[in-house]
Amino acid sequence: MNESWLLWGLLFGSIGLGFFVYGRKQKAAVPMVCGLALMIFPYFISNTIVLVAIGAMLTAVPYFVRF
Repeated sequence: MNESWLLWGLLFGSIGLGFFVYGRKQKAAVPMVCGLALMIFPYFISNTIVLVAIGAMLTAVPYFVRF
């Protein structure tokens, strides 16, 4: 584990918390699930580049998928 992994994990976890709270208040499933995934997935990914790629993808999903 290095500093960049820690900072990227903190960033995506914070974005995930925001998505989760927003999804819960608006009763929207997509932001809530993506927020939960953004908070959990950094624990299982150890490569920084993969972490950033998956985090960027999960961050963009609520913008493109609307129900």
